[in-house]
Amino acid sequence: MLLFFALGLLVHFVFFASIFDIYFTSPLVHGMTPQFTPLPPPARRLVLFVADGLRADALYELDENGNSRAPFIRNIIMHEGSWGISHTRVPTESRPGHVALIAGFYEDVSAVAKGWKENPVEFDSLFNESKYTWSWGSPDILPMFAKGIDTNGHAHRPSSRDYKDNIKKVDDGVKEIVSMFNHFYGNDGKTTFIFTSDHGMTDWGSHGAGHPSETLTPLVTWGAGIKYPQRVSAQQFDDAFLKEWRLENWKRLDVNQGILPVDYLNNTDLFKAESIFTNAVQILEQFKVKMTQKKEATLPFLFTPFKSLSDSKEFDILRKARSYIKHRKFDEAVSLCKELIHLALKGLSYYHTYDRFFLGINIAIGFVGWISYASLLIIKSHSNLIRSVSKEVKKPSHLLPCSFIAIGILVAFFLLIQACPWTYYVYCLLPVPIWYAVLREFQVIQDLVASLLTYPLSHFVGYLLVFTLGTEVLVLSFFYRYMLTIGLTAFAAWPFLTQLWTRAKVTSLSWTFFSLLLAVFPLMPVVGRKPDISLVMGAGLLVLLLSLYVVTSLTKRKDSFTKEELLVHLLQVLSTVLSMYVVYSTQSSLLRKQGLPLRNQIISWATLASSLIVPLLSSPALFQRLFSILLSLMSTYLLLSTGYEALFPLVLSCLMFVWINIEQETLQQSGVSCKQKLTSIQFSYNTDITQFRQLCLDDIRRAFFLVFFLVTAFFGTGNIASINSFDLASVYCFLTVFSPFMMGSLMMWKILIPFVLVMCAFEAVQFTTQLSSKSLFLIVLVISDIMALHFFFLVKDYGSWLDIGTSISHYVIVMSMTIFLVFLNGLAQLLTTRKLRLCGKPKSHLM
Repeated sequence: MLLFFALGLLVHFVFFASIFDIYFTSPLVHGMTPQFTPLPPPARRLVLFVADGLRADALYELDENGNSRAPFIRNIIMHEGSWGISHTRVPTESRPGHVALIAGFYEDVSAVAKGWKENPVEFDSLFNESKYTWSWGSPDILPMFAKGIDTNGHAHRPSSRDYKDNIKKVDDGVKEIVSMFNHFYGNDGKTTFIFTSDHGMTDWGSHGAGHPSETLTPLVTWGAGIKYPQRVSAQQFDDAFLKEWRLENWKRLDVNQGILPVDYLNNTDLFKAESIFTNAVQILEQFKVKMTQKKEATLPFLFTPFKSLSDSKEFDILRKARSYIKHRKFDEAVSLCKELIHLALKGLSYYHTYDRFFLGINIAIGFVGWISYASLLIIKSHSNLIRSVSKEVKKPSHLLPCSFIAIGILVAFFLLIQACPWTYYVYCLLPVPIWYAVLREFQVIQDLVASLLTYPLSHFVGYLLVFTLGTEVLVLSFFYRYMLTIGLTAFAAWPFLTQLWTRAKVTSLSWTFFSLLLAVFPLMPVVGRKPDISLVMGAGLLVLLLSLYVVTSLTKRKDSFTKEELLVHLLQVLSTVLSMYVVYSTQSSLLRKQGLPLRNQIISWATLASSLIVPLLSSPALFQRLFSILLSLMSTYLLLSTGYEALFPLVLSCLMFVWINIEQETLQQSGVSCKQKLTSIQFSYNTDITQFRQLCLDDIRRAFFLVFFLVTAFFGTGNIASINSFDLASVYCFLTVFSPFMMGSLMMWKILIPFVLVMCAFEAVQFTTQLSSKSLFLIVLVISDIMALHFFFLVKDYGSWLDIGTSISHYVIVMSMTIFLVFLNGLAQLLTTRKLRLCGKPKSHLM
């Protein structure tokens, strides 16, 4: 088994690494011949102003008194230059925004491997193609380009007075620099000025995605070679900005990245046509280099060219465009060049993703093989499904290994003659030994088929359909949180579809109630958008009431509590009360702008430090220990909550308690005798492995329940995006000074708490149902790998960093689920099976 997990780790590492070769390689092309416009430029110098994080509406709109916040730039729009909206592309971040401004290409997705902070490859830009370049700006931007934040918006948000007042300071700074340049160069009329922004910002102070507030940025240009303001009577746009900004009579010229905006140029039609012709030839050169590279690395009979832009069509478009320019048909030439640019860009994308299908199929074959092998191992070693399998070790046929060796040699030779990178050998050869291992178990496959034929076909098809539907719900829940609501609603109906309802009515009703109650959370907004401290206080009160009920119930029973354990419980109740006090007083103090009180900070950190220690002092009895864990973790969770999410662990834990009860009922229903009642079961560190039983079909459901509850623990109150832009108010009880590492660590612990509660509950399920952790992990491995195969084909190499990062995160989460479970299972075992004592005195029970 250790060898299996070691090989599994290696296989999964290859599957994970493959996405960076398949989806995240640099699209940039090198080795093109430089192109130049054969006409003299209208300007000798360019001054580029980039206001980091400035939204278009924030610059153009008027204040409540009808005055502009940027009077100098407003005056430029009306009297000196041209203006419009620049439609930036996602990811709306600083580095890609600046790269697009100075180099004219979109985000290089291979930067994902460098944390988006570095340019992964060298590229041409205005900087290195200019005779001299001087740059002044933020120290977190300029170093990005040294090899060849908008802090106001993040801190105060775009709707704040601070953000809007800052625009006036920017406007004053632009005015001063323009005056300085004009004076220095003697007003020679050879300077072009451009004012724009790298990206916008949402109302809540974030950026990176594709919301219009993030993609719409201002563009104002004036000076040499730029058109003067054009008065118009009416303009047609799909928005109402012109009227809002009172600029409906000044022609608005919107631009998209990548293509020369000739409408801004104040020059001859010949100059415009020649300029965009050069633009088209530049992009065409990239297309031709990319095509040549791919053609040389592919066997002639396998190479499929980009049909929309053949050599003959390319030559024909260039010939026509040059002819139009010669015959002074400049509009037709510009239109034809834009068509060529469009085709060349499509062709670049085609050749860039040329090998994606081939590599993806190989990884998919490897995935299916690995899932098949893991399934066969479960059936062979951990179930009674194939009792008829012979225990004799049969000598394997030499034909099978020889066939796979031959296949491996052919694959390697095919890759060798095409001069493929070494990583291609790994991706293409890995499926060979995996499928060899599968087919070596041919006898097991035969016996499995024979065993399944003894079952009614309707039962088998029913199990398969339910499993498939459940897996698809899990996959969809990563994108649509309400799918968890659908799944939990189905869970609520489950007891009524079995004999559980007739055997345990109270338990079944409790299961249904808490399943439906938990199903409400995925329908609510992601945590952090609407803080409500009263809900946190309400959650604390519910914990105290539940604690009072539990203590009252347990003290009625003999030998239920020792004095030491009662003291521990009272300490946990006091910790909950203190957490409620800290949350309320911290909120009040921050509203009065008095900062975080020191005593609150000390209490918060002390509560966090004790949350994993205090439960170890409680009774090892199953329900007492689980409730102690809940109380300790809830005290910390309250301190990290800002709204309704404070109720989530409480409801989840209630469902987990019912799950423990209902699983023992299902085990008894299936004919397996339970040696102990739940009230008398105690967690034990040294588990007798002879008590473990073989797997049955119902254990697949238990493993699926575990995976579903873990996914619910993560997506029940948020998603990847809400973690990416979490509300800093969540950690204000611990610190208010900006510290990314510490804040991120606190948020990760907040996310982990529901996971720990689920795993502690499942530790109890394992005890009560005599289920082996090893066999459980194998089932979870199969479920997670099936999900991973879905997410492999859903990885994105386009869109915002959040979109791209989220797609990678989904893939990583399910790929590492088994390893994550090992860690959580270890933590759950520590919390449930270990026992610490305050002193060495003998037990003294409360009667």
